[in-house]
Amino acid sequence: MQLKYVRSPNQKETHESRTFEQNCIDTDNLNESEDNEFKSLGHIFKELGFCMMELGLCLARICDKATGGQELEQSILESCSAKGRLIHYHSYLDNFIIKESARKKKCTKKPAELIRGASDLICNKNDSFGTDSSLWQQWHYDYGIFTVLTAPLFLSPCSNQKSGEKDCSFVSIEHTCLQIFDPVKNKIFLVKASPESFIIQVGESADVLSQGKLRSTLHCVCRPAKLDNLSREMFVVFLQPAWSKVFSMSDHSLQCAVSDPLSERKTSNLTQEIHKIVPPLSSRLKDGMTFAEFSRETTKQYYGTVGLQSKR
Repeated sequence: MQLKYVRSPNQKETHESRTFEQNCIDTDNLNESEDNEFKSLGHIFKELGFCMMELGLCLARICDKATGGQELEQSILESCSAKGRLIHYHSYLDNFIIKESARKKKCTKKPAELIRGASDLICNKNDSFGTDSSLWQQWHYDYGIFTVLTAPLFLSPCSNQKSGEKDCSFVSIEHTCLQIFDPVKNKIFLVKASPESFIIQVGESADVLSQGKLRSTLHCVCRPAKLDNLSREMFVVFLQPAWSKVFSMSDHSLQCAVSDPLSERKTSNLTQEIHKIVPPLSSRLKDGMTFAEFSRETTKQYYGTVGLQSKR
């Protein structure tokens, strides 16, 4: 979902915003056979997205005041849009069935055999998936300004006793499964959040635009222990500069004695492992690069054919 605005998400509806709603989320013309509860879903997500954008803009305003600058809020406003995504992390069972279904033309196994195979795979997941099996998403930095997230929902499959059909139920766990790395303490922390709260992560663009006064958050998403059949989802809004925004690294380099927190001498084995799969900012961003160029280079070094996480 692309959330567009002209100057501020709070402004009155304009021709541009009406065009966006008609072109991208035409809730008035949904098929009559759709369930009523889904008819306004697009509108609800759009309103939630604008609320999250406004939250990010307020934080940018506060950070600009605290750091004595004005780059963060202005850069977000200049982009005139933000990306909204509903992100779903599959359980082990989901992943297995999806991969097997993709090969169904070559596969002669019956559904019951697929489920048994998935159960065996879950029991031996450490051997089958390797050292990354405990993570839904690998360690990385977001490269925008702010990433605004809803507190996650956790879903577990169950059977409806009345209809006998498979259904999903919400599961409550004590943390969000979001992990952050603290370079000062050289430790990893789990993020806790109440269900009605928002989480905001600082991206690398904010790090550069604030001349290092804000530090980007190195993070990953872990799987909850002993809950193999759990899936996770959340709504996320990415606030970023305009694609044509030009970055200057000179001031940032002077302000930051250590440009990459993982480059310190005393590091644990885990820190060294993280360092192997997270390309340093200095290798992805050069002075005078546009945000579009930085975005492409970052994606290439993380996930390209020879990227550090291309085979993970």
